[in-house]
Amino acid sequence: MQHKHILLTGTAGFIGSNFVPYFLEKYPNYTLVNLDLLTYAGNLDNLEECESNPRYKFIKGDICNRELLEFIFTEYDIQGVIHFAAESHVDNSIKNPGVFIETNVNGTFTLLDVAKHYWMEKPFTYKKAYKGCRFHHISTDEVYGTLSLDPTDLFTEETPYAPNSPYSASKASSDMIVRSYQETYGLNTVITNCSNNYGPKQHDEKLIPTIIRKALSNQSIPIYGDGKNIRDWLFVLDHCKGIDLVYHTGKEANVYNIGGRNERTNLQIVDAICSILDAKVPAVKSYKELISFVEDRAGHDRRYAIDATKLENELGWRADENFESGIIKTIDWYLSKYKTSEDH
Repeated sequence: MQHKHILLTGTAGFIGSNFVPYFLEKYPNYTLVNLDLLTYAGNLDNLEECESNPRYKFIKGDICNRELLEFIFTEYDIQGVIHFAAESHVDNSIKNPGVFIETNVNGTFTLLDVAKHYWMEKPFTYKKAYKGCRFHHISTDEVYGTLSLDPTDLFTEETPYAPNSPYSASKASSDMIVRSYQETYGLNTVITNCSNNYGPKQHDEKLIPTIIRKALSNQSIPIYGDGKNIRDWLFVLDHCKGIDLVYHTGKEANVYNIGGRNERTNLQIVDAICSILDAKVPAVKSYKELISFVEDRAGHDRRYAIDATKLENELGWRADENFESGIIKTIDWYLSKYKTSEDH
C-alpha cells in the first residue's frame, strides 16, 4: 500500500488525542502530521505515547496561518485532512466569541482553500496524484439547536440548523463553508456531527472530569440550573471509530451523525458518578451530598440527542460502550490521573 501523509488538526485536544494512537496503530501506511496551536484545550501530554513513533509529527501552529498550511501541504505532500481543531468550550464562547469565529470559521476556510489549491487543477478536477484525497470535517450536534423533551424527537442529518450559542453558530458556519467547497469546487468532503463525548484525556473544565475532580477534593459539585438538561453521551473511542469509518468509507458530500444513544440528564450523570466513587473510594459521607446548583448558563440548550441510524445502516458502525461500561473506564482513568498528580 502507498504510504500517505494525513494532516490532522487540533489533535492535542480531547477527541484528537484519543484518535491519534488508535489511527497510528490501525494504519501502518499513514504518517500523521498533527497541527495544533496548543491553546488551553490542547495538551501534548495527551500524546506522550505517540512522540517516539516515526510516523507521527507534531507542528505547533495556527490553522488560520495560510503560509504555514501551504508549507505543510508541500513539505509533507498531504493526501488527506481530518479537521478536529476548534474552539469548543461554550462558556468561553459566551465571554469571548471573537476567537471562536476566527478559529472555527476563518480557520476552516483557510484549510479548505489550501487543500483545494494543492489537490485540484480546477473545479471538479483533481490533479492525477491526488484523486480521492478527502477533507473530513468534525462538527457537533449543537449546530441543530435544541430538541423538545419528547424522546422520539432526535437530530438526524436532515434536521435544519438552528445554533443558539456563538460556539455552535461558528461550527454551523464552518459546516456551511465545507459544503460550499464540495458544491462549488467538487472538493471531496465529509462532515460528522457528534454528540457529547466523554472518556480519558478530557479537559478538566468539562462536566464529567469536573464532577470527579470536585468529588475527590471534597468540594461542592456545581450543576447548572435544575440539572435536567439532557445530553446524549458518546464514549470517545466509539467516536474515533466512527470518524475512521466515515473518512474511509463514507459517501462523498455526505453528513453522518455519530451519537451514543445514551441520553442522560446532568443529574443522572452526577448521580451515577457519585455512586461509583462511593463504591471505589468511599469517603465519610456520600459524594452526592456535595452536589450544588448554580445559576444556569446563558442560552443553555435543554436537550440534544442524535439519531445515528444512517451511520449504523450505511456504514455498519456500532458503539462498543454503553454509558454504564464507558463511565467506569472513564472514572478509572481519572482516578489514576488525579492520584498520580497528588503523588508528585
